[in-house]
Amino acid sequence: MNGAEQHRLADAWRQCQRHVHHMKHALASMEGKLPLTGQQLGSLDDEAIQDLDQFVLRFGRLQDSIGSRLLPAILAVLQEPYEDRPMIDKLNRLEKLGFLESSEQWQQLRAIRNGFSHDYPDDPDKNAALLNLAIQSVDDIMAILKRIEERLSPAALEQEE
Repeated sequence: MNGAEQHRLADAWRQCQRHVHHMKHALASMEGKLPLTGQQLGSLDDEAIQDLDQFVLRFGRLQDSIGSRLLPAILAVLQEPYEDRPMIDKLNRLEKLGFLESSEQWQQLRAIRNGFSHDYPDDPDKNAALLNLAIQSVDDIMAILKRIEERLSPAALEQEE
């Protein structure tokens, strides 16, 4: 295994873990306020809005880190020649290797994340529904990370910086 590829994998893993930590912290701060309704969303105080913003930020960054850094690093460490292939090919290969339960699940999670790029100021119910869907999908993201962790050796993920 190439040392540079190993380092990229460990670095991507640490980055994902930082995003998970902050995303979970934001979720814990919102406990008791979930699930959200459009009416609740419109009446949240500044602190609750900051918690939601932190969740959305970390949810998106975690998705980006997994998709653009962690998954390609896994393929590189496994010496799978997929660096120039479309993302769907990478996802299908990772599914066949057992790192993803299904490529469709990842695409659904990406669609949720991409939904945050649209703001519906006149439709708080739609915004609340998207937030609730993202919050519900956290377990799916965590299952993906757990599956990756189980498939890779601990040494592969814990390389020193």
